[in-house]
Amino acid sequence: MFDTIRNHKKYLMGFLLILIIPSFILFGVQGFNESDQRGAVVAAVDGQEITQLEWDQAHQAESQRLREAMPTLDAKLLDSEEARYATLERLVRQRVLAVAAQKLNLYTSDQRLARDLQSNEVIASLRRPDGSLDVEAYRQLVGRQGMTPEMFEAQVRADLSQRQVAQGIQGSGFAPQGLAKVALDAFFEQREVRVARFSPSDFAAQVALSDADIETFYNNNPALFQSQEQADVEYLVLDTATLQKGITLAEADMRTYYDQNAARLSGNEERRASHILLTLAPGASAADKAAVRDKAAALLAQVKAAPQTFAEAAKANSQDPGSAVNGGDLDFFARGAMVKAFEDAAFALQKGAISDLVETEFGFHIIQLTDIKAPPQRSFEGMRAEIELDLKKQQAQKLFADSAEAFSNYVYEQGDNLAATAERFKLDLQTAKGLTRQPQPGAGVWANERLLNAVFAADSIEKKRNTEAIETASGQLVSARIVSYTPARTQPLAEVREVVRQRLLAQRAAELARETGAKQLEAWKTGADAPGLSAALVVSRDNAQGITAPVLNAALSADPKQLPAWVGVSLEEQGYAVVKVDQVLPRQPRDAQAQVQEADQYSQWWSSAESLAYYDTLKERFKVQIKVPAPKPTVAPVR
Repeated sequence: MFDTIRNHKKYLMGFLLILIIPSFILFGVQGFNESDQRGAVVAAVDGQEITQLEWDQAHQAESQRLREAMPTLDAKLLDSEEARYATLERLVRQRVLAVAAQKLNLYTSDQRLARDLQSNEVIASLRRPDGSLDVEAYRQLVGRQGMTPEMFEAQVRADLSQRQVAQGIQGSGFAPQGLAKVALDAFFEQREVRVARFSPSDFAAQVALSDADIETFYNNNPALFQSQEQADVEYLVLDTATLQKGITLAEADMRTYYDQNAARLSGNEERRASHILLTLAPGASAADKAAVRDKAAALLAQVKAAPQTFAEAAKANSQDPGSAVNGGDLDFFARGAMVKAFEDAAFALQKGAISDLVETEFGFHIIQLTDIKAPPQRSFEGMRAEIELDLKKQQAQKLFADSAEAFSNYVYEQGDNLAATAERFKLDLQTAKGLTRQPQPGAGVWANERLLNAVFAADSIEKKRNTEAIETASGQLVSARIVSYTPARTQPLAEVREVVRQRLLAQRAAELARETGAKQLEAWKTGADAPGLSAALVVSRDNAQGITAPVLNAALSADPKQLPAWVGVSLEEQGYAVVKVDQVLPRQPRDAQAQVQEADQYSQWWSSAESLAYYDTLKERFKVQIKVPAPKPTVAPVR
């Protein structure tokens, strides 16, 4: 066959060109590349597609944000199908609100964007002692989310615009207190009930099982008696903690770092100041403002001529009621405690000096710096351990960033073993035995569902090749390789006979309990004595009195027009329950304060319901399509 191809390759190439060239003419090279790279379309909003790549990137960014906010968060929760689908739903919601904001001409001004960024606590923590923003730290912060500062600020602007879409509905939600009371009184209505339970354990002694019954149940339910597939693996972990162990620092580098950062590392400087404030009324006219300024300028000249009179002048003239009685004293404060103009002036003064007029939103200030409290500078020897740790962390983070791509490529290129990668990156080759597909909380990297899915992928099992490098936590990559694999198998009946017997016994006992309960319900409905009922209980949605949710729901759903009402409740493997509803009782009276709080809560619920309805309307208007099926709810196995 290969000889035929070689002998006719000229004709074959011509035929392929005939097929391929028209495609490039119609779609272009870029179209092929982009289609390939962006992946399948997973959703659409107003004709705009959302691709698999966008979904993956959004989930990666969301996972990164949650890991940084909650470092102890179980990684498997972020990698579950439910979490990924929730990210897709959020992405669709963002697109819907973005389209709505655009069509409604909702825009966020530069001033509104600046206020939001200034109020961001994470960004505020990046300010230096002099109040300026550490731009490099800011770039790193947004870079960890895969964005530049410009991209981040554009995203914040878009978020603020999108909020306006929903706020118009949420902000207008209203429910009168009378309506709230009627609705909540009905919802929390009480019922006097008596309950009879038919538990499988009470019927187990009546169940007789033959060997044939056990064998039939075993043969009909092989999935119940399978041992899990297991794998023994070897794996590598590339993370900052591992890299940090191999870093050696030069003494000169640590001393240089100390010299450059000693003041910052020793703590924040605090200053004590007094001030005289002459306030300005909101919306004051230019003439009124000029008059206040002139009066402040006269006071400034007075205290500069006689600095020792500053306290008396503050007591007599300052309009700050909190400090005037103390001669204007504001006690010690650090950066960030005062408005910026005031802070900048105070931290620019020498001890004992008096500022020029400082204008803020409160009015005109005259500031006298009375003291400076700088923390004592710690010695290099006293800080050596901290400096070494800080520098090693910094270098390890940089080394991880530099090594991550090379590590990912290397485990792929050297796909049939991990030893070469371990040697190349100076990593310990670790082993794990008896792994299953189920993540185990507290099992380190093996709590990560994505890693386990990669290990138990068909290619990994059949060819025992390295998995791709999987991000199992922020700043952590793992690649693993199966050493030995044991497939799942149905355990022989001889090994699991007692387990089979117990399962069948529980099933038959539950069936008998349900049959008996249903028959007893019909007898009690016709007027038979009911000695098996419990003592009367008064139950409601906010006071279940210990009865289970299915029983409570049945009691509250019974028709109150025909009392007493009898209701039967199948509890599946837990048997059966019969509920007798004797009375319908009003809700317990609430005091005035509780009623006001409940009305507020009800209004919030109402606003949320209206917002959800509005969002559903927008989804219909913009023809939203989610082309990925929602994950099925996880059902715990019956035990």
